[in-house]
Amino acid sequence: MQRVALHTRLKPGQEAEYERVHAVIPPELDAALRAAGVRAWRIWRDGLDLFHVVEVEDYRAMRRALAAHPANVAWQARMAELLDVEDDYSGDDSGLGLVWELP
Repeated sequence: MQRVALHTRLKPGQEAEYERVHAVIPPELDAALRAAGVRAWRIWRDGLDLFHVVEVEDYRAMRRALAAHPANVAWQARMAELLDVEDDYSGDDSGLGLVWELP
């Protein structure tokens, strides 16, 4: 199991809409995430900055599995309206690098 941290940023003025949209995740997206190996996904917001922690079997495999999945494509299109930088799932990112952790 991998734990991956991510950072994204909202467009100014989109804070309330982002939270409203995330109040209910579409069932087909939930199912797609779980089928792709996601066990948990948490998001914190500080102003426009969003911090995600994803617990997943294989992060890169998950992104490849979701890149063309209809539920994720629709979700990413909606998120593109709210986020400062769109994520099209085409890259091979591996999240934020861990600097320190209290064992």
